[in-house]
Amino acid sequence: MQLPSSGAPAAPTSPAPVLSPEVAEALAAGRPVVALESTLLAHGLPRPDNRAAADEVEAAVRTGGAVPATVAVLDGAPHVGLTADELDRVCADSDLAKLAVRDLPVALALGRSGATTVSSTALLAAAAGIGVFATGGLGGVHREAADTFDESADLTTLSRTPVLVVCAGVKSILDVPATLERLESLSVTVVGYRTTTFPGFYVADSGSTVDWAVSSPEEAAAVLATRRGLAPGGVVVANPLPDDEQLDPALHDRVIADALAAAARAGVRGKAVTPFVLDHLHRASEGATLAVNVRLVLRNAELAGRIAAALAGVPR
Repeated sequence: MQLPSSGAPAAPTSPAPVLSPEVAEALAAGRPVVALESTLLAHGLPRPDNRAAADEVEAAVRTGGAVPATVAVLDGAPHVGLTADELDRVCADSDLAKLAVRDLPVALALGRSGATTVSSTALLAAAAGIGVFATGGLGGVHREAADTFDESADLTTLSRTPVLVVCAGVKSILDVPATLERLESLSVTVVGYRTTTFPGFYVADSGSTVDWAVSSPEEAAAVLATRRGLAPGGVVVANPLPDDEQLDPALHDRVIADALAAAARAGVRGKAVTPFVLDHLHRASEGATLAVNVRLVLRNAELAGRIAAALAGVPR
């Protein structure tokens, strides 16, 4: 049955990303650009340290040879690339919402502001024509997912979004083997950077492996370019910390176990688990996890810059 069309309102369209002048110029000229999430700044790092970290991460992208484009939603408009004043706002506003893909329609329609997660950053970056972005760690399958069905939207978004994400694996509070299985089921391409050991965020080795490795930014760029020609979906480049920069593995295992037990005792469930556990880890490790987090994000940002620079030279 065909529905009548006369008098039907036009379908609403989502607002186009607002590009910063630098990002707009770079994209128009075909220069490399790397997207960066803003949830790390608004919710992952303490104030006022987060503002200095924002500049450091953008500087790392520039060191890699690309233009940084931090992503956020401000007053209902998706911004790809933030000015210094906009970064100040994201880092200072304690009430900024945390926006995954499912939250974007509400924030955009109602004129709200929020920081973007991996999933929403990937979506908005791709909409702006950016193919590479850097983060700390992916979300994934939670350890109690068999009972809670708790799985990050990062995974399904990457299955249909043509971006390459440089990360230090998935957050080690998650079920890493189950996450890798889901990425496989969703046909997301996963490669290690110069290793087949899958990193565990704070530690270099999660105990899991991947089938493939790339040895250079050029190889990573070629994988994404080839993926684009085959099927929808993205590429994960897992970039482990060097052994001498990781969190001590014994300390890591102990504080993770303590943090998860504390969350269970407090009755924390769902999306509240991750911030609760990360805060516990920071306090229990006397700030060591925070220092490692910043180090791995900086390394990922620089590598993403190098991959984006290589991708700019790959025919599309």
